[in-house]
Amino acid sequence: MKRRYLKQWAFFLAVRLSALTIALSIAFFFIFIFIQGYSAVSWEFLTKHPQDMMTKGGVMPAIVGTFYLTIGAMAVALPLGVLSAIYLNEYAKEGYVLRFLRVGIRCLAGVPSIVFGLFGLALFVVYFGFGSSIMAGSLTLGFLILPTVIGASEEALSSVPETFREASLALGVSKWNTISKIVLPNSLPGILTGSILSIGRAAGETAPIMFTAATFFTAVLPKSIFDEVMALPYHIYVLATAGTRIEETRPIQYGTVLVLVGMVLMINMTAIAIRSYARKKKRW
Repeated sequence: MKRRYLKQWAFFLAVRLSALTIALSIAFFFIFIFIQGYSAVSWEFLTKHPQDMMTKGGVMPAIVGTFYLTIGAMAVALPLGVLSAIYLNEYAKEGYVLRFLRVGIRCLAGVPSIVFGLFGLALFVVYFGFGSSIMAGSLTLGFLILPTVIGASEEALSSVPETFREASLALGVSKWNTISKIVLPNSLPGILTGSILSIGRAAGETAPIMFTAATFFTAVLPKSIFDEVMALPYHIYVLATAGTRIEETRPIQYGTVLVLVGMVLMINMTAIAIRSYARKKKRW
């Protein structure tokens, strides 16, 4: 008996230490970034264009570009992901084809982002002729996060009790109305969870936009979806590989990282608030 309790105590201790290690690591990361970058962040830094070969000035064009690319990626991935999940969970019949599709989606989720960047370059930039633009970058990022959205959406749909569907169909409601009026509203919090995970990845990726959307420097803000843009991840990469001027731009590098993290957190908090509101409306 004592040996069993000792094993249980050791297991819970290991779990608590693991959680504490993760929490301390995250806290150290944020504190380090804040200490290194807070001195560079100011109102001028957030609202001005880069100056003097990006060693001075601000990151406003990069903030705008990152926002456009992130929203564009979600506009691509969310409808396609949810519709794909509806088909896989509600319409597709169990069998080899369905299992193959699910394995393919999981494999796509693990493909390196550089591969998606080359895919976007070949298809959207060259073949469709979009050039280096918000359109090409958003489509590439959308396909990058699509597997995550599909997986999370399918999981959310499958969590809705089957009795909900049976009761609705028994009342003579069509299958699509059952899905759109009963299943989707109750699975919305889970779908938003997948979207939240995707937002962070879309906003922080460098390799895909390097080939499809981002530019080293532009003096004007984009006026259409076919304009190229500056973006925070690529801006950090440029500053961090600036050769002899790396140390000179070090505060700007960390300041830009701090802005990017803050921007992702702000978008995530908005999505979490929407998810919490949707959860309160659930009746089960």
